[in-house]
Amino acid sequence: MCRVPIFMAVMACAIGHVLGAEPGKRAADYHLSVDWTRPSGVLQTVPSLQVVTNPLLRPGSPLRDSAFRALKNLGANDVRFVPWYPFPKLAVPELAAPRDGKTSWNFSLIDPLVTEFFTATRGHPIIMNFSTIPQWMFRQRQPVRCPANPDRECGTYSQAPSESLIDPQEVGKYFARIVSWYTRGGFTDEYGHYHYSGYHFKIPYWEVLNEPDVEHGFTAEQYTAVYDAIVAAIHKVSPKTKFVGLALAFVNAKSLPVFKYFLNPRNHRPGTPINMISMHFYAHPGRSHSMAESFFNQANKFVATARRIERLRNQLSPQTQLIADEVGSLLPEQNISRHRPPISKVYWNLSGALYAYVYVKLARLGFTAVNESQLVGYPTEFPEVSMLDWRDGKPNARYWVLDLLRDQLTIGDSMYPAQAVSVGNLTARSPVVAQGYKSATGVRKILIINTGDKSIRLTLGAEVKGGRLEVVDESTEEGSPRISRLRSNGVPLEPFAVAVVRFPRD
Repeated sequence: MCRVPIFMAVMACAIGHVLGAEPGKRAADYHLSVDWTRPSGVLQTVPSLQVVTNPLLRPGSPLRDSAFRALKNLGANDVRFVPWYPFPKLAVPELAAPRDGKTSWNFSLIDPLVTEFFTATRGHPIIMNFSTIPQWMFRQRQPVRCPANPDRECGTYSQAPSESLIDPQEVGKYFARIVSWYTRGGFTDEYGHYHYSGYHFKIPYWEVLNEPDVEHGFTAEQYTAVYDAIVAAIHKVSPKTKFVGLALAFVNAKSLPVFKYFLNPRNHRPGTPINMISMHFYAHPGRSHSMAESFFNQANKFVATARRIERLRNQLSPQTQLIADEVGSLLPEQNISRHRPPISKVYWNLSGALYAYVYVKLARLGFTAVNESQLVGYPTEFPEVSMLDWRDGKPNARYWVLDLLRDQLTIGDSMYPAQAVSVGNLTARSPVVAQGYKSATGVRKILIINTGDKSIRLTLGAEVKGGRLEVVDESTEEGSPRISRLRSNGVPLEPFAVAVVRFPRD
């Protein structure tokens, strides 16, 4: 997640206006059809999330237990775990440079977070990303000074320019020692002293750094050199670990040369694996459109770029998998101020619908996973991407949308094209995005997303009668999806509703 300025609109009373349906306006009618005769592909995209470390996940936090319980209950694969630079003592186990035969290795604040994460995701593959290079590995006139309190943010920790990095090989050794700590029971430090942990976790995937285009501003060439050094070092201590590269914050036409350079095996050390590449997407309010229009327009641009990246992948490194491991939306000033008005309830539905929308689009491109950002945020730490209420730990609509997708869609399902058209006005733009699925046993499902800010009435084929409908919408609030039996083939959908219709096989 990048910390960059975004459009600072006046939002105190605008959020409800741009999100809510007009009172008293009659719901529009649409007809949804699925072509069950023509499969368009096979679902291989995991719906997942990322967990970023922060004080609310630490021992003693009243939210810790409910947060990790919510994570465990999801049962998601490919969850991304990120100890991140704003809280260096929770992310960097060697805060000071080795000197005079002594090192500063200390995992005491980090281990409780990591071990609880492994416990909550036991039995599921994960993506580990200790994303922060210690600041002392960069040439700086003065070292970065951070608060002694580990719960106090240090936003300047990861800002040293890329050209000041002293030695990529030492960076590789640093991360290899972290991997050894968690997978081999300990490691030998820079002066030959052994540090015992007793941990023997498995790390299926290690992601190399986070948003290097923002954090330190690495060029494609610089990042690739660091990636190769880290991969080589980690492979020596964890040969079965695979690697995720890039994790770019800004994915647009300007970033395509970075993907092109990195995906070319000739630009890497011989034998360096390029197992997977990652990218991030955050929508934010625009100047000339409603929030919803801005969010989905930006999502379309992101997906269009992702399609171009997929073509580059096919040309240069076809075995490399694709993942979008941070997907969310941002609000002006919510990152930095405790004094903004409360986030509108329907915003959570909009943001959840946005995630489902991006998931559907990237699944059509064959992405390996799409990870919603993030489990826990709070005022001053990206509250608008939190999947849990930071006051009481209750899951919001963003959590329940992910839970719905994970519960209802199965890897290996056949995918079928679906289209919604306006009843009585075939030229009207439909706010409905849908995708049909059929399981190996023939059970049919339709994922439906209302991307509009008005309630609609949707008519499906007669075959859905007697089927089951699960919906996340504004009325479900912090509760699980609403479940009902379809007595007819009509489905009402509130603004930004995400629904799955499930009905018997042929």
